[in-house]
Amino acid sequence: MYRYLIIEDDALNAGYIADGLRQQGAQVSVCSDGVQGIALAVGEQWDVIILDRMLPDEFDGLQILQTLRSLGKMTPVLVLSALSATDERVRGLKAGCDDYLTKPFAFSELSARLEALVRRAQVPAPIREMKLADLRINLMTRSADRAGVPLALQPREFRLLAFLMQHAHQIVTRTMLLESVWDYRFDPQTNVIDVHISRLRAKVDKGFEPALIHTVRGVGYSLTDKPQQLPPGS
Repeated sequence: MYRYLIIEDDALNAGYIADGLRQQGAQVSVCSDGVQGIALAVGEQWDVIILDRMLPDEFDGLQILQTLRSLGKMTPVLVLSALSATDERVRGLKAGCDDYLTKPFAFSELSARLEALVRRAQVPAPIREMKLADLRINLMTRSADRAGVPLALQPREFRLLAFLMQHAHQIVTRTMLLESVWDYRFDPQTNVIDVHISRLRAKVDKGFEPALIHTVRGVGYSLTDKPQQLPPGS
């Protein structure tokens, strides 16, 4: 069940929106002034805040929006406004709104925009860290360690290890590595991959058990702690 907060001083418009959303099964709260709106927006969790651009009290829509963002509240906000000029839309977006819909509007469009904002907010956060056995890499700091021992990787070696880690327990081909790690769209017919794999294996596997980097003859490579699942002869 989605939860929406409507901050709108026009009772008829607020009621129209709230009734339509409730018919879709959503939970909706409505308030008509900025002070209460800020309190509700900060104090509870909402999927989207529907915010009127023009409010009669000391806080207009953009001031409310700026206040929420300054407090670290990143709930998606859809601004409703009778001000349709491009400059006004730009002001709203710069203030931190996620979408801007001008009045009058069709409820079907409002509903579609709200669903899009909810989907966007549900996108998983970027992966920061990946682990396999006792090997760990941090994609933010571009660092890696094994059993707590830092690995001194060159930039290309880190890209290679990160790609292997992203495809852990899978076989990656030379073509996949050339395209994703070296940005080649052709095979340069060199041993560049073999050289880097050898260097990476010396840093990742030497002195540690079990070995994680495996060659799959005639196919490519695999980063796995379950070599028994690879093709025979790898």
